[in-house]
Amino acid sequence: MWGGYDHGWAWVMGFGMIGVVLFWALVIVAIAALVKWIAGSRGTAGRPPEKTALDYLKERYARGEIAREEFVQKKRDLEA
Repeated sequence: MWGGYDHGWAWVMGFGMIGVVLFWALVIVAIAALVKWIAGSRGTAGRPPEKTALDYLKERYARGEIAREEFVQKKRDLEA
């Protein structure tokens, strides 16, 4: 049929179907990335930044729980 060219249309249809599948896969990935980005940006907006070990050490020194010498030594240890 069609002078022997009917197999050529199968290739065109195959690439067309691959294009449609790739298009919808890209749409789904884009939506998932958008949802993750929105959820991530809202999750950290209200929380204060996490404290480091040095922050806790400074608080202990400020409250008088440790002496200056101990503070300086522990600070040196943390920065090393």
